[in-house]
Order: sequence, then C-alpha cells, then structure tokens
Amino acid sequence: MKQRRTRGNMKAVVLFSGGLDSTTVLYDALARGYRCHCVIFDYGQRHKKEILCAVRIAKKRACPYQIIRIVLPWNLSSLIGTKNPVPTKNSLLKTDELPSTYVPGRNTLFISFALSYAETIGAGTIFIGANAVDYSGYPDCRPQYYTALNRVLTALGTGVTIKTPLIHLSKAQIIRRGNRLGVPYDLTWSCYQGGEKPCGVCDSCRFRDKGFEEA
Repeated sequence: MKQRRTRGNMKAVVLFSGGLDSTTVLYDALARGYRCHCVIFDYGQRHKKEILCAVRIAKKRACPYQIIRIVLPWNLSSLIGTKNPVPTKNSLLKTDELPSTYVPGRNTLFISFALSYAETIGAGTIFIGANAVDYSGYPDCRPQYYTALNRVLTALGTGVTIKTPLIHLSKAQIIRRGNRLGVPYDLTWSCYQGGEKPCGVCDSCRFRDKGFEEA
C-alpha cells in the first residue's frame, strides 16, 4: 500500500550529488525543519569524487542516505566514462546547442527513483538543486519541466511534491544563501573531470568560480 503525505509531513527526499547546488538545497531543507533522506546516484560519471563528497556531507548532517547505481551503456555523454572529452572552451554564453556533458533523461530517471523512495518512506517532498540561471542549458533544469513533473505526480495521486528552491537564483545568490546556512562549500565537488583537483576550465568549474567571485 502506498504511503500518502499527511498534513504536517516534514520528511523529504533530497537528490544529492555533493555539489554546490544540491548541498545548498540540503541545508536549506534542514533549516526549514525537514527530516532529509539523501539519494546519491552512481551512474558511471567520470567525476565519481562527488559521490564521496555527498556521503561525507550526509554523514556530517546525520542524514540517512542511499547510493543508487544505474548503468547507462547507450549514453554518449562526455560525463559517462572517459571516451569523450569534457569540453573546456568558453561556453558561459548560452546557445541553442546542448553541451556534450548533457546526460539524456538523467533527472527524469533520478526523480523516478526519488519518487519511489519517497512513497516507500512516506515522504511528502522531493528536493532537487536544479538551476536555470547559471547553468549549461540542460532542458531538465528548466522551470517548465518541474511544473510538468508536479502535474504528473498530482495525476498519480502520490501526495508528493517536487521543490526546486534554487531554480531562479544565480550562483552568487545560491552561495550567499548557503553562507547564511553554514554550507561547508569546501567539502563540495563541482568539477566534471575525474581528477583529484578541480580542473577550473569545465562549465561546472567556471560557473562555480564565477558565483564565488560575484558573491
């Protein structure tokens, strides 16, 4: 039997990568009084260090966490494995072309797992650190995508709602919010490369650096 959200339910599932945005969302949800359960995904990404960072932060905040492993053998994204290089050109200006780091359907898959978990544990909310201001142009980071997904959840009668508190914020605004919440940004990982240290030239590093400079 499915768990339904009851009035006053403050249990939440947080899609957690250990990056700047998802960590800010986790701390924001905790500050709002939610009891957060983190879902961390291992989908073959070359930057697996983010998984270690996510686990460390979840433990720091005493949040239960699950690591979900997904195999995407058909994916040609430069984030999967090391066959295709991560782009390092200046791509801060938005274009109509999706970058090679886009993983088709990734957030849809993640939210499907999060929904299943939320219904199982009786959580009423799913949090995700999607952002549509300083981002690489991924279609599953846009507001209209989450509006549509919430309609689907309503149609399913799950009683679960997806929240995207950072969707309209710049990286600088996110960092300012995180600083007020005490987010340990030194423990987070944003770089798309699989190295020991951030490369400083991929989109994710550049947006992060830009955000800290402006903040």
